[in-house]
Amino acid sequence: MSDRLFIFDTTLRDGEQVPGCQLNTVEKIQVAKQLEQLGVDVIEAGFPISSPGDFNSVVETSKAVTWPTICALTRAVEKDIDVAAQSLQYAKRKRIHTGIGTSDSHIKYKFNSTREQILETAVRAVAYAKKYVEDVEFYAEDAGRTENEYLSRVVEAVIKAGATVVNIPDTTGYCLPTEYGNKIKYLMEHVDGIEKAQISTHCHNDLGMATANTLQGVLNGARQVEVTINGIGERAGNTSLEEIAMILKCHKGIGIDTNINTTKIYPISRMVSSLMNMPVQPNKAIVGRNAFAHSSGIHQDGVLKNVQTYEIMNPKDVGLEDNAIVLTARSGRAALKYRLHVNGVDIEDESRLDKIYQAFLKLADKKKEVTDADILMLAGADTAETHAVSLDFLQVTTGKGVKSVASIGLDISGEKFEAASSGNGPVDAAIRALKCIIHRKMVLKEFTIQAISKGSDDVGKVHMQVEYDGNLYYGFGANTDIVTASVEAYIDCINKFRN
Repeated sequence: MSDRLFIFDTTLRDGEQVPGCQLNTVEKIQVAKQLEQLGVDVIEAGFPISSPGDFNSVVETSKAVTWPTICALTRAVEKDIDVAAQSLQYAKRKRIHTGIGTSDSHIKYKFNSTREQILETAVRAVAYAKKYVEDVEFYAEDAGRTENEYLSRVVEAVIKAGATVVNIPDTTGYCLPTEYGNKIKYLMEHVDGIEKAQISTHCHNDLGMATANTLQGVLNGARQVEVTINGIGERAGNTSLEEIAMILKCHKGIGIDTNINTTKIYPISRMVSSLMNMPVQPNKAIVGRNAFAHSSGIHQDGVLKNVQTYEIMNPKDVGLEDNAIVLTARSGRAALKYRLHVNGVDIEDESRLDKIYQAFLKLADKKKEVTDADILMLAGADTAETHAVSLDFLQVTTGKGVKSVASIGLDISGEKFEAASSGNGPVDAAIRALKCIIHRKMVLKEFTIQAISKGSDDVGKVHMQVEYDGNLYYGFGANTDIVTASVEAYIDCINKFRN
């Protein structure tokens, strides 16, 4: 059995299914290039038949990267497979990932079918995909809740049909680690011809066991893991790439290696977090803000005497630097460009760098120190210039015993509008004023405020969910003034349903 574990990254497919975290094609290419530098073996670039945008993303990602295999997801439907093959036309290494649900629950309620019909559909889909590409991966959706004997029949049949990889997803995150590990072991022992294909894990984190289940799968014979950056993904997320990579790096006794350059982990983590407007929880393993922080006096004393008393990893191994360049109002463009590079954002366009630098200077005047999270926010904020609706000015009067009043100015496709309104607090007043200009029946469904880092002068992030015309739109705003950030998030929602 090989001691090499293949890393299949699905950040651009499963990871992007998080509400409000969709990326455009340019952003997907940025992430794909960083994934290539990170050393992932397979990039699942999208679900081509789902939308023209997804199709185009697979096409452009195929052109942008060189050595990783580019994978396109399909259902076990010939039209899906046709479209996937077309989207992969420029890929140097291409894979079609097709499959169908195999649990009794899926067979009965999702497909209104039988076990035999599902098996036939699976074999037919793999054989059809094989006409287009040599590398075909089959997924047995909800394998975690599929009875092992039937699952082994399906796996054996699709391998005979030509599948080179067979994915065993714990789609609902239900399995216990021992249960999932035993499932992989059962397949390794009972499937005739199992040596002709790689077995892959794909675990979800609904019960917080995605990484544990994935590791048990690997220990029992799986040699591909399907993971995402920061563990993002449907519902509670997927297995974190960084966790699996560092577990194997720290536990060398396991004897399994990956191709991952772990020093690239932190930069791509911050890049994905910034592009998807999805903050990393401070206590997140490996990449969280507090992952290498020590506040307990006992811990601090131990670390000062010998870092290994409380740290099992060197921060440099995941791309964190001990001697970071601190950005202030006196920092130049070179320092800004360097910090962006460290965080996975390379900007060659000098005019764009200059715009970000000017915004950086304005922010640095308000803050004593500009953080990496701040500059990532600035690097993504310049795209707002292309929006039809933008904020010209906002003035709010508020305080204890005083009714909040807001005056607002908007630029809508070059035309100026102004309005004022009172409200129950400064944010409510500002949004009411905005609605006086934008006469649409919009309902605020979700409103979340989060500080990027620590301190009263830090940039605050606001995430909003607005319902309009029966659809949900997600908006994001960031500013040292939280009321302004709230209005910008609301405007971001408006721009999305105006497009």
